[in-house]
Amino acid sequence: MDTVPEYFGSMVFNDRVMKSVLSSAVYASLKKTIDENVELDPGVANAVAEAMKDWAVSKGATHFTHWFQPLTGITAEKHDGFISPAPDGGVITEFSGKELIKGEPDASSFPSGGLRATFEARGYTAWDPTSYAFIKEKTLCIPTAFCSYGGQALDKKTPLLRSMEALNRQALRILRLFGNDTAKCVRPSVGPEQEYFLITKEMYDARPDLRFTGRTLFGARPPKGQEMDDHYFGAIKPRVAAYMEELNRELWAHGVMAKTEHNEVAPAQHELAPIYTTANVATDHNQLTMEIMQKVAARHGLVCLLHEKPFAGVNGSGKHNNWSISTNEGQNLLSPGETPYENAQFLLFLCAVIRAVDDYQDLLRISVASAGNDHRLGASEAPPAVVSMFLGDELTEILNAIENDTPYKGGKNTLLKLGVDVLPRFNRDTTDRNRTSPFAFTGNKFEFRMVGSSDSIACANIMLNSAVAESLRVFADRLEGSADFETALHDLIRQTVRAHKRILFNGNGYDEAWIREAAARGLHNYATTPDCIPHLLDEKNVAMLTSHGVFSKEELRSRCEILLENYCKTVTIEANTMIGMALTQIMPAVSRFAADTARGAAAKKALLPDVHCAYETKLVGKLSALTDLIDGAAENLQTAVAALSGAKNVFEESVMIRDFVLPGMAALRAHCDEAETLTEKSYLPFPTYGDILFSVR
Repeated sequence: MDTVPEYFGSMVFNDRVMKSVLSSAVYASLKKTIDENVELDPGVANAVAEAMKDWAVSKGATHFTHWFQPLTGITAEKHDGFISPAPDGGVITEFSGKELIKGEPDASSFPSGGLRATFEARGYTAWDPTSYAFIKEKTLCIPTAFCSYGGQALDKKTPLLRSMEALNRQALRILRLFGNDTAKCVRPSVGPEQEYFLITKEMYDARPDLRFTGRTLFGARPPKGQEMDDHYFGAIKPRVAAYMEELNRELWAHGVMAKTEHNEVAPAQHELAPIYTTANVATDHNQLTMEIMQKVAARHGLVCLLHEKPFAGVNGSGKHNNWSISTNEGQNLLSPGETPYENAQFLLFLCAVIRAVDDYQDLLRISVASAGNDHRLGASEAPPAVVSMFLGDELTEILNAIENDTPYKGGKNTLLKLGVDVLPRFNRDTTDRNRTSPFAFTGNKFEFRMVGSSDSIACANIMLNSAVAESLRVFADRLEGSADFETALHDLIRQTVRAHKRILFNGNGYDEAWIREAAARGLHNYATTPDCIPHLLDEKNVAMLTSHGVFSKEELRSRCEILLENYCKTVTIEANTMIGMALTQIMPAVSRFAADTARGAAAKKALLPDVHCAYETKLVGKLSALTDLIDGAAENLQTAVAALSGAKNVFEESVMIRDFVLPGMAALRAHCDEAETLTEKSYLPFPTYGDILFSVR
């Protein structure tokens, strides 16, 4: 078997391949586009296309596709063969620069939020040369952007690339002020940690709720869940280890730098984390990772669940978005260095992030909003819905000293002594890790912990890049016009800390006292998707995002509508699934068990007239009462769902779902889950939580 270095990236048209198959002039031109954000020279496209086709065919590829990320949240692809007719009746393989640069998929059936009428079908895909093409199942996949006939972005990649350009423009202005004239571009680097559940295919197939919605809508808590903390970082079970081994090989072959794997907190929950790369490449890789995770699971008789909350009562799954910014020369602009108090450039970029998170906390919350993530945020397992920042003790003390214009007396490395001579001594990090913080500084990057496990990371990074670009724009405008740069810089940092310190919180984000304090500080607490999404169209947000060219006003309105439509559709499907399962599976099963119990009691009493059958009588009474409650709750939920048809628009519908449908679903579940605890297991119509969570051995 090949070693990892031998097969890593073997399915990717990466720099190593391009260098070997392209002429030096073509390679240099393409490399300049990739490394320096220089516009693509159309003249190189034909040469690149021919080389790309020859390489792909040598790897067994027969088709190519423009691989894009529409607003469905998943990827899309239309396959075309490399073949063209030959004069002798045979075929030849062809792939032109025109086919590489532009594709034309039907855009009519993708979400557009009113940007396009359904009869307007034309859309375009445009090659993103900064993200390497790759081969997936004998198809050459070319990462692309996707837009309408009128040029409006219909995908998540286009705004992401725009936000990266905005950040690059403003960051370079700041670097020039500090005398850096050599950096040619600044890029955000991202490493998304991916949490997921693995269950057996047998269990999945037996649960209609999992098949239709990706999460369990019913299920009583098992006697043992995650209480003992014995699954977290525990020994990986052989079946899971075999899955992870094949997953790693697939990801590595596709150039995804999967680095870390371990058991997570909940039973059957695991995590995969990659090495950092440029934001748009990381986004492509994460979309590919989620697809490969599910395909590899199927080959092992497993199902990979990416829903944010597939099981009530145990931890849900997130996707921690580790974000930093670096120059093309490799300088991390969020690295404090040995003496962060004296590192003015670092402090200015740090303040830019602080200002961005405070001013646009609503946009960060919006970027992670979904029906699935609403179940997770604030549930003492993920950050609360209130956005705040954790900096740790040292940086907090530095900013306090700057704010108050007092000397900073810290800065000494602390040697960590473990009290055992044979163990090594090492310097303690300048910050602890705060797992309750939505936005935590972790050494030389920020960890945005609110992203949901099924989300595209594009959304979070679009908003983060844009908000930081706006802070840097404001800073550059002020500093470029100053007569005394050093004084203006000092004053700017101090004033920024004073104006935005309300967003800084180093304590326990799960504590109810913090939620009250956050409200007193004026921080937003948007608990649900309907609460936050309309704020996408707030004047300040529209002004910022349009001024940097990340979105047009029309594109923002479309995103607002699409997000709420997705929320409404998701919850409506869940509600209808619940009604069907309650009426056709749960109630009949509970009624059958109650009837059999009653018949058994009657038979016992006929044989033993003096026996009172108190247990059976009491049980039958409870079950009969519960079936009545289930029936009533199902009827109430049906009424709430039917009322949605009267909503005037998607905004009103989402509020009706929040206020009536979701409470109705909770009431129905409570009665059904209680009935499950009283019903003999053989009568239950589908596997229990205990069966599912401990099914993979």
